[in-house]
Amino acid sequence: MKKTQTLGLILIMSLIACAQQKDTEIHEPENINYTVETVVDGLSVPWAMAFLPDKSMLITERSGEIIHFKNGEKIDIDNVPEVVARGQGGLLDIKLHPDYKENGWIYLSYSSPEGTENGAHTAIMRARLRENALVEKQLLYKAEPNTRKSHHFGSRFAFDKDGYLYFSIGERGERDVNPQDITRDGGKIYRLKDDGSIPADNPFTDNPNAKHAIYSYGHRNPQGMVIHPETGEVWTHEHGPRGGDEINIIKKGANYGWPVITYGINYSGTKITDETEKEGMEQPLYYWVPSIAPSGMAFVTSDIYPDWKGNLLVGALAFQYLERLVLENNKVTYREKLLTDMGRIRDVRQGPDGYIYVSVEGKGIVKIVPKQA
Repeated sequence: MKKTQTLGLILIMSLIACAQQKDTEIHEPENINYTVETVVDGLSVPWAMAFLPDKSMLITERSGEIIHFKNGEKIDIDNVPEVVARGQGGLLDIKLHPDYKENGWIYLSYSSPEGTENGAHTAIMRARLRENALVEKQLLYKAEPNTRKSHHFGSRFAFDKDGYLYFSIGERGERDVNPQDITRDGGKIYRLKDDGSIPADNPFTDNPNAKHAIYSYGHRNPQGMVIHPETGEVWTHEHGPRGGDEINIIKKGANYGWPVITYGINYSGTKITDETEKEGMEQPLYYWVPSIAPSGMAFVTSDIYPDWKGNLLVGALAFQYLERLVLENNKVTYREKLLTDMGRIRDVRQGPDGYIYVSVEGKGIVKIVPKQA
């Protein structure tokens, strides 16, 4: 292909992306009607947080620690699984079982060195917390083979209304090998029963060579996952390359296209593919150009934030703000920056008290408090 033709294709891709973005440009906040309170300080990379029934908080540090924040004190949890804390790897997501009060199960994702190959891959474990230590640890899933590449581990959790556990694993930097191959781990959304067993109606259980835990494929590096509060659908977002971060609604057995189709380009500026859509591959609900590097995801359902109710919140690592997206009929109609210049936002959760909590790298956990009218 001639150089002029290549440049022309890149320009066309950019124009398509800009057209989609035109009506949803990011807005500076017109009126900052909230304050920010620091809840937990002195954290390095607080990757995720979970709220216990007593209103205390469990926090994962990517370096491999779990912190129990209770009554203003940070308590280190013992017997945490071994992690490979290198690059984007380490101790990642944390989630309580929906029936935690009855069974006490806590779910963790992390970059595990277990396996015959050098390096690491994403693992899923559940355990119980007793006397400031993890006990009864059970490995539910370990992706393979290990690789020494230190990026694209995923990894977020969600439990649906039927109690199935969904989790994401990134394609581990093997974009031409893993995402489109259902016999290999990486670049997938997975579904398990809460004990780690495979649901009989998973989409690829009839294929003897497939990874039977796979629920959807063709993903790059999903670091956001949440259940829609009204429809019960699994929503994810994932990192694109240079441009092309995506929001997707996960469908059983669906192919989300990476790297066959994408709205992004290589970090060098060269194209990855000529295709932005293809038959049999899902289009994103929304995509970002330029990339915001999304991490963490939450729907606002609390009456504490009446003007934000029903909105989607997404952390923007690259630009260091929290993005608020207004949705109408699954279409993004407005975007706004919150917590500008706060730092690299890693996670966002709506707590059981109805307040929005945000984890910020190099700082800690903050709470968004609306100003009194």
